[in-house]
Parts: sequence; C-alpha cells; structure tokens
Amino acid sequence: MAAKSQPNVPRTKSPDGVTKDGAAPHGQWGRAWEVDWFSLASILFLLLFAPFIVYYFIMACDQYSCSLTAPVVDIATGRARVSDIWAKTPSVTKKAARLYTLWVTFQVLLYVVLPDFCHKFLPGYVGGVQEGAVTPAGVVNKYQVNGLQAWVITHLLWFANSHLFFWFSPTIIFDNWIPLLWCANILGYAVSTFAMVKGYFFPTNAEDCFPGEPYWLVPILMVGQFKFTGNFFYNYMMGVEFNPRIGKWFDFKLFFNGRPGIVAWTLINLSFAAKQQELYGHVTNSMVLVNVLQAIYVLDFFWNETWYLKTIDICHDHFGWYLGWGDCVWLPYLYTLQGLYLVYHPVQLSTPHAMGVLLLGLLGYYVFRMANHQKDLFRRTGGRCRIWGRKPEAIECSYTSADGQKHRSKLLVSGFWGLARHFNYTGDLMGSLAYCLACGGGHLLPYFYIVYMTILLTHRCLRDEHRCALKYGRDWERYTTAVPYRLLPGIF
Repeated sequence: MAAKSQPNVPRTKSPDGVTKDGAAPHGQWGRAWEVDWFSLASILFLLLFAPFIVYYFIMACDQYSCSLTAPVVDIATGRARVSDIWAKTPSVTKKAARLYTLWVTFQVLLYVVLPDFCHKFLPGYVGGVQEGAVTPAGVVNKYQVNGLQAWVITHLLWFANSHLFFWFSPTIIFDNWIPLLWCANILGYAVSTFAMVKGYFFPTNAEDCFPGEPYWLVPILMVGQFKFTGNFFYNYMMGVEFNPRIGKWFDFKLFFNGRPGIVAWTLINLSFAAKQQELYGHVTNSMVLVNVLQAIYVLDFFWNETWYLKTIDICHDHFGWYLGWGDCVWLPYLYTLQGLYLVYHPVQLSTPHAMGVLLLGLLGYYVFRMANHQKDLFRRTGGRCRIWGRKPEAIECSYTSADGQKHRSKLLVSGFWGLARHFNYTGDLMGSLAYCLACGGGHLLPYFYIVYMTILLTHRCLRDEHRCALKYGRDWERYTTAVPYRLLPGIF
C-alpha cells in the first residue's frame, strides 16, 4: 500500500535544536520534528480529499458506468445535484457490517493464533519468527511471518465455498461493495486514531517515538503537548509510534500492510470475475489477465514477506492514518479498479493485445523481483556473491542510530542497481501499466492506477533519498555520483 517525500532535502531540526542541512559527515537516522508549509498543505489535502476520491471513483462506476466526467457534467449542467447522487449511494447495512467484522476477525485469528507452518515444507520460503531491521532507537523486533499461510487458507476456503459448500455467492463482495466501503472507513479511522492515542500515552517502545531523547524525558514529551512534530495533523497522518504492538506478536504495521487489504485484493478480483460470469455468461480474457497478473504480485508479496520487513514501510514509516486508513480503504478500493471496471465494461482483447499485456506484465514482474533479489542476495551474503556473472561492487558507508551506536553498511552499485537507484520501482511501474492496458482504451478510470503509482513511486524515491542523505551524509553523495539516475537510465 499498496508514500510521500520532498524533491529537495529540507532543513530539519533535531531534538537537541541543532539544524542539519541534509548531508552531515555521518548521518543521524531519525525524523524531522518540524513540518514546512508545503508538507502541511499536502497532508491537509490528503486528509480532506483522499476519502472523497475513493468515493468518487466507486460512485462513478455504480451510477455512471465508470465515467469520471459524467458526474461533473451532470452537476455543472443542473441535470443532477450532489444530494441526488448521495441519495442513490447505498448506505452501510447490517449484512455488510457482519461480513466485514467476520473478515477482519478471521484475518486477526490467522495472524495471531496460527503460527506459520508453510516454511517447514516449502523449499525456499522463509516464514515463521523472523527479525526486522534495526529501528532508530536500536531495537530489533521479531515478527511472526505467516501471510502466505493466511492467503492460502483464505483462498482454499473461498474455492471450497464456490464449488462445494455454497455458503454464500462468490459475487458477495461486488454485491456489497459500497456498504463495505463504509465499514472499511470506520476501521481505517478507528485504528488510526487508536494508534495515535497509543503512541502518546502507552507506546510499545517510547524511545522510537522520540528518537534521540533521554528515556527519562520521554514521558514529559508525551503527556500534555503534541511534541513529536508540533503539528497535530502531521502526527495523525504520518503516525506517532514507530512499531505499535498489542502483546508480543500483534504488530500493527505488518498486519495492516498485508492483512486485511492485500489478502482481500485477489478475493475482490475473483468476486468481480464471478459477477462478470453472472451478468454476461462468460469471463473475458481481460478479466483473466487482471486476475492473473495481480495475483502474481500478491503472491510475490507474501512469499517474500520476510524481505518486506527490511523495506521503507516497516523500516522508516510510523503507523498513522497514512498506513491505517490507506491499507483498509485506499488499497482494496483503488488497486482493484481494473476488475471493477471490467464488470461494467467486459472488454475482450485481441490475441496480440492480450499477449502484449501479458508479456509486459511478466517482464515488469521479472525486473521487480530480480532487482529485489539482487539486493537481498547482496545483503544476506555480505557481498560474497555474483550478480550478472561477476562480483558485485558497492559503496562503503556508515551511519549513527539514535542510541549513539555507529553502524556500517554497503550500497549496491551492480546489476539492476547500477542502472538506477530504484530500478525495482521501474519494474513495478511496468506491471502497473499492464493492468491498465488490459482494460482497453474506452475510459480513463482504469488508468488512474498507473498515474497514481507513478506519482507514488517517484515521491517514494525522493522521500527515500531524503532519508538516506540524512542517514549516510557524504557517503550518499558518493553513491549518487556512482549511480546518477533514479528510475529510468539516461532520463530520470
């Protein structure tokens, strides 16, 4: 989920009041305490309009056959009022509330109660209890990695119901899509608000909320004032607590990033395919392509869930509205727009078009996976490996965590990582474009995904590099000189 940074490295003020200009001799790994006006404006815009954007897209499909311009034209010309559109929008129902509560409860139980067993018999799969990266306060958390198991069990039950038990219709998700939207919003706002309160008054690890401060000072900072950045809206959106947990194993970030949204992603697509079959008597090749290509991405996520513990979402992001609401609402509702569109517009692609989409999607996945594999292999072996048939090259660097400990690291400059600093994102964008192209060219709506992912991943590049510049200092400058491009070699 399914990100946000500034193009230039801003001046940030650390807790001790010392101003740092992005590149110190050795970077201090932490977080800005002050928010500039542009960041605040962006945050307010997202808090106000992101829920409306989701509603608008879903409403456009439900009432205007997925046309993004027709609602605006109707309102502008007086053919419809906003109140008319809202009156036609289904409200939350008891059935949807029960269904969503059952869904989330089931995923919580799979996450907390059932330890992973897939790693015991699947060669190459790494699951069970795993360690995450070092946090800014120097903590190494342990995680119960069992997402693949949860995905398999959930989908086995789905197919068993569809072919054997018939407890519910496979179109149940599509049939309750808008009522479920309100349920997802309730959970998203509830968990985001709870996480903020928890971060201030009973954090799992207080030193990760206020990195760099003496432990005895943390309670003073937490009680009576919003000291984390000095801005309530930033704290609510971006989060106060780094790794909020309940008990030993329920980690908010790992659960909400993977479950319930990403497990649901493929179920939602299957329900859309079932609805297409019900309405038209067949499933189009475009719907098959969307289901297959997105299922590959989802399965890859869960197969490599241990690797995910070392990514920006877990290693750097605090848990706030951005992750809480985003994983509950934005991800399942906007990442599945292609399947939803194809229910209303059953596009049947020509064989060359379908083959081109498939090849683009598979090539994008190959680049995405191999780039990540190269970095993971380099990390696991300490550079004692071969990438593209030769010994990998790297930039030696160092950084200081908030507990004052110095660490050494290496930045890979071989393989895909010698072509661009974020070439895995390039593969991700190729796959995203394939999902959209599967829908033909009749409407703009299914292409929202590639536009959004381009903005998201470009912004994530900038945000990641801002953090790395602060973390590694002059060593980061050496790295960017060795690998000058971010996403597209020779262009950007």
